[in-house]
Amino acid sequence: MRKMFQGCLLLAGILLTGGCCGKVCPSAAKKTTPEKPLMTLVAKYSSTPIKLDGQLDDPAWQNACVYQLGLSEAQIEKEEILQAPGEIRLLWDDQYLYIGATFCDDDIVAEGKNDQDHHYKLGDLCEVFLKSDSFTWYWELYGTPLGKKTSFWFPGRGRLGLPSMKDYRCGLMVAARVHGTLNDWRDKDEYWSVELAMPIKDLIALGGTFGPESDWRILIARYNYSRYLDCQGPQYSMVPQLSAVNYHLIDEYARLKLEK
Repeated sequence: MRKMFQGCLLLAGILLTGGCCGKVCPSAAKKTTPEKPLMTLVAKYSSTPIKLDGQLDDPAWQNACVYQLGLSEAQIEKEEILQAPGEIRLLWDDQYLYIGATFCDDDIVAEGKNDQDHHYKLGDLCEVFLKSDSFTWYWELYGTPLGKKTSFWFPGRGRLGLPSMKDYRCGLMVAARVHGTLNDWRDKDEYWSVELAMPIKDLIALGGTFGPESDWRILIARYNYSRYLDCQGPQYSMVPQLSAVNYHLIDEYARLKLEK
């Protein structure tokens, strides 16, 4: 994994194209048009348990499909440049959905010290959204460079922002590995990687199924804070590409294909 990311600075110069727990009016959500079919992200089945240590060095990860983070259509229209590439991988077994991410990062920041913090305000972040087409509810999951986690559950997009939506306990597990100096703006870092394991039993606790025939959608997004960024505040990137920087555009999430 280290060898693969030695070219991070070169990739940052080449990749020019390709959220948040905010209050979003449902009427403002832009639906995907027929001219732009939904992307499909493949999660391959692993017959052996994944060792959650943040390193993504299990053999199953090496066989997983690799997806590159990119910018939203609105960011590209403003001629914004993706300054720090990232890679996403997906796996699953009979107990968990696994999300693995590796982010090039020259200034790794994580100031949130506790689980269930609003980490999108506190530093670098991997954010995962999961939703079944069969129900209105969906999940928002966080993993930070410190290995901290947060899980939100929303009965539906129309209830965003309510106090009751700010705390949801589940069996989410997170592990991260930093290649650099955390929270030190004086030097330049290399990258950080994170693994998230979401229990399938939590995803189907209120109904539905999870398997090759199920109808799940997914978005993986990133907050990147860095002293070296040209933009003000963090840079947002994602897969699939959204029309705008609004991680609650659930109609634009990718279809999740569970391959076995």
